Amino acid sequence: MPDGSGTWVAGVDGCKAGWVAIIRNLDAPTDPKLIVVPAFADIVGYTPQLSTIAVDMPIGLPDRIGPGGRGPEKAARKHLGMRQSSVFTVPSRAAVYEDEYLKACATALETSDPPKKVSKQCFFLFPKIREIDALMSPELETRVHEVHPELAFWRLNGEAEMSLPKKVKSRANPAGLDQRRDLLVSKGLPKDFLDQAPPRGCGGDDLLDAAANSLIAERILRGAAEPFPKEYRRDERGLRMAIWA
Repeated sequence: MPDGSGTWVAGVDGCKAGWVAIIRNLDAPTDPKLIVVPAFADIVGYTPQLSTIAVDMPIGLPDRIGPGGRGPEKAARKHLGMRQSSVFTVPSRAAVYEDEYLKACATALETSDPPKKVSKQCFFLFPKIREIDALMSPELETRVHEVHPELAFWRLNGEAEMSLPKKVKSRANPAGLDQRRDLLVSKGLPKDFLDQAPPRGCGGDDLLDAAANSLIAERILRGAAEPFPKEYRRDERGLRMAIWA
């Protein structure tokens, strides 16, 4: 376990094994640490305490969804061009709490205008969305922020979308992953760290996404990040609905 001195941030991404986090001490920012944990609560309760946690998972679930999804999805897609398909439309909280796909679609149809079903890709994220939703409070959001890797890469790439896809036909695209790794290296992360074989249950793309999110966590802490949309709303539980970059 690291000693408690310094200011600690984490970029987090969901993975098959649970959650992968890239943890960085801003007093030694080029010496990151990788952990894989089964529960998001393990990251929230990590020692030393993480000042800022940037996680790629929706936070804030409205009772009803309007055209284009939550405000964060609409705001993020405007900047991502060909990469905007990576931003899934998140349904209402009631739909997210359905554990069968057909029921989730039925509930989503009832709670959206215009009526919209749930994509299979988004449905598979529901357990992790529920996990965070159960933990979150307006007080905790001073530390925990929603991010999205492609918006993170857009920000780190001089506010330009990445020219190569991360995946092609649901398979990792080596050229796209190398492009993202090289960008992260240009921002000070060690190449050998990013090139390491990821732990069991964690993909190479998960590692790179968490690393990008860790750089956004640093930006958030330093006051250099902004929410998308700028005029964000809160859901019925008072949770902020914004993607930060």
